[in-house]
Amino acid sequence: MGGPCFSVFLVLRALCMLLVLPEDGPQNTRASASMACARWCPLHSTCVNATACRCLPGFSSSSGEIITNPLESCDDINECRLPVPVSCGKLADCQNTEGSYYCMCSPGYRLVSGATNFSNESENTCQEIFPTWTPPPGIKSQSLSRFFEKVQDLGKDFRPTSAKDTIKNVIMALDELLEVPGDLEALTLPARHHLGTYLLLFLEEVLRTLATNMPKASFTYHSPSDTELSLVIQEQGNGTITMGQSHARMQLNWAEAVGVGELGPTLAGLFSSHNMQKLLANASLKLDPEMKAQLENKHEGPVGGGQPRLLSAVNTVFLSNKNTEKLGSPVNFSFSHLEEKPRSRQELICAFWKGDNDSGGYWATTGCWKVGSRNGSTTCRCSHLSSFAILMAHYDVEDLKLTLITKVGLALSLVCLLLCILTFLLVRPIQGSRTTVHLHLCICLFLGSTIFLAGIENKGGEVGPSCRLVAGLLHYCFLAAFCWMSLEGLELYFLVVRVFQGQGLSKHWLYLIGYGVPGLIVAISAAAYTNGYGRKRFCWLENDRNFIWSFNGPVAFIISCNAVIFVTTVWKLTQKFSEINPDMNKLKKARVLTITAIAQLFVLGCTWASGLFLFHQRSYSHVLAYVFTILNCFQGLFLFLLHCLLNKKVREEYRKWAYMVTGNKYSDFSTSTSSSSHNQTKVLRTSVSGI
Repeated sequence: MGGPCFSVFLVLRALCMLLVLPEDGPQNTRASASMACARWCPLHSTCVNATACRCLPGFSSSSGEIITNPLESCDDINECRLPVPVSCGKLADCQNTEGSYYCMCSPGYRLVSGATNFSNESENTCQEIFPTWTPPPGIKSQSLSRFFEKVQDLGKDFRPTSAKDTIKNVIMALDELLEVPGDLEALTLPARHHLGTYLLLFLEEVLRTLATNMPKASFTYHSPSDTELSLVIQEQGNGTITMGQSHARMQLNWAEAVGVGELGPTLAGLFSSHNMQKLLANASLKLDPEMKAQLENKHEGPVGGGQPRLLSAVNTVFLSNKNTEKLGSPVNFSFSHLEEKPRSRQELICAFWKGDNDSGGYWATTGCWKVGSRNGSTTCRCSHLSSFAILMAHYDVEDLKLTLITKVGLALSLVCLLLCILTFLLVRPIQGSRTTVHLHLCICLFLGSTIFLAGIENKGGEVGPSCRLVAGLLHYCFLAAFCWMSLEGLELYFLVVRVFQGQGLSKHWLYLIGYGVPGLIVAISAAAYTNGYGRKRFCWLENDRNFIWSFNGPVAFIISCNAVIFVTTVWKLTQKFSEINPDMNKLKKARVLTITAIAQLFVLGCTWASGLFLFHQRSYSHVLAYVFTILNCFQGLFLFLLHCLLNKKVREEYRKWAYMVTGNKYSDFSTSTSSSSHNQTKVLRTSVSGI
């Protein structure tokens, strides 16, 4: 049985092979044809059959996609110039390649992801490399507007290959803004601080953006204006890196520089500028609570930060990581600065700039510690990043003894000035133009001392309307006091220099000069610079823009004129006393008036001469503080002695009032006194005649 079955199997197998052979024959033929096709199909095409080829995607021939003529070619399709070109979306351009295309952001823009190109409109996230920056609200400056326009133009023409040149141009534009005299100098102090804060944030963002378009490398630029920038761009990682330049050096853990969610290279930058001092100078200092407690314990009294002085460049630090308010590990800095030895109650400190909506900004110390200082270099350690500088801080220590002297002395002065005012109003025998001058001089000093005692200290630290009002009133009252003192000099001029001709100025002119001139000066000063009234510590005139000279100038002029008048008066009196028959009564009266006026000028002049140095923070002296306080507090007492107690007519009037109060008859006292005096005079004359 096996034989027949096996025979059948062979027959069936033979039939199958016969059926397959006809199929294999044509396939082999096509394969051969395919091999032949590959020889004449042009570049960028594939074989279709023995007589046709097909262009690859992105290429086409003159006859279309299929080529049957061996002389035809497959040429690149420009997707960016088709009748309907590929759309890449806004702020982007199409770039053709051989067989394809890609989209990339227009010059001055980049993808949020940091990639260089994208495929279609749906992937478009292009944004400006330089955001649209304009001067901050409330600050009008043509030079500042030109600076931002220049930076915007640099952004529009930006190419990644020219990132370094763009960085250099931005820094040079900033140097030009801060160095060339312009309208920035006319800005108020808070406006300057606000602008400084704004520019520091602007530069940090622009430099970070430009640096991300640079290749992985280190880069340092030193401008002709001594502004420096150091950049380090490298892969993410751990470990400590050190970077820096001539103004500053920095050592940090590289892991701190990595931005959240960033996968590319990491950036660290250090920007140092001396020119930024022009905007950040004369700012206040807020001490760290712990540091303040230590200083108060050391000096045994309340301590304020005072007004610090910048010794170093302003150094701005920025990383790929924008969240640097609290770092995991502290950063070490070494800042170069002017070598200066601290004096009493002074100290070199590490500080950073803190923006503020009200004052524009201030220096702070929280989170920064001084490690050491020598040879014009100070080492600091900080737990956060910002803009840093080395300051010479002068601590304002409240002297409780000085405060007590001020309060007691001013109270005594006010009592004496009030007695002077009452005396000049009520004592009839001394009424006259000079008494009018003395009366209004004391009124001005009384009002000024009262306002000084109540409001000179600006405890809040912020210069508000009330502090400006106090400063304005003090300006007016003390100027008026000096104007009335100048009128006394004029009275002496009419009395002595003009040889007793005329009776001096009328009351109309006295009031016009005594109150009108200081009012005019204050009005012009306030209109020219309102923010000049009030300081962070005292409600007095600012040093900024030399505004203090709206008081110093008139005072210096008055003192100089009176000094000239007094010298001339003494010279004239000397000549009169040497005449053959001088009018001795008038000469003696003029001599007394001159000596009194000179003593008064000396008291008031010395008081404010010491005050000028006291209110100037840089030349502050503990001794000057005591001198000014004592002279200022006791000037009322001095005037009371000069014009009341040393005046014979006033003493007689005081005796009369005293006996009226005690109930005795002044007439009896006066008669007995006159009789005794007459008898003494008679005896004296007899003795003289006998001789």
